[in-house]
Amino acid sequence: MKTTLSNLCDSELQQHVKEGSKQAFEVIFDRYWKRLFAYAFKIYNDEKIAEDIVQEIFISLWEKSNEANILNLEAYLIKSVKYKIANYIRDLKFSPVHIEILHNIPNTFKTEKDLEYKEFEKDIFNEIKKLPPKCQEVFILSRFEDYSNAEIAEQLDISVRTVEKHISNALKHLKATIGTYHLAILITGMFL
Repeated sequence: MKTTLSNLCDSELQQHVKEGSKQAFEVIFDRYWKRLFAYAFKIYNDEKIAEDIVQEIFISLWEKSNEANILNLEAYLIKSVKYKIANYIRDLKFSPVHIEILHNIPNTFKTEKDLEYKEFEKDIFNEIKKLPPKCQEVFILSRFEDYSNAEIAEQLDISVRTVEKHISNALKHLKATIGTYHLAILITGMFL
């Protein structure tokens, strides 16, 4: 049965998974696990974290198989890796090494989701523009230009505590308007 299923395309396998076929799910798992692990490892360079992230993606894929409407499974799985890593590191500041790695990862998966992401990114930057000017400036320096709080304080001639307050206010505003998950997607995605 598994041999027969392995000859099916992704959409046919997904239909079998929706009907509860564990064998079809195993074929999808076998087809994509190594590729997703390699992609996750290339981004984060930690074997255990990459393995955990890929496992979580497959668990989620199985659990949501009835409600999922995935047009391009491979692109969906690759983007899921990116988003899971974003969630994992959303509270961390990107080091120049991480930014360089994210910037240099080729994105060969072009789908209609790219247009949705561009629209989403535009909406996010509109939300950032709604922040007070100083708060906006501090947030951009902190999250997108990788300045430390002390460097921002020195550059803007304000206290480190004021910098922290601006960042906190910006994150609260963005989380309230777009959610934590989408904020992580934006911060990771914008470097690609």
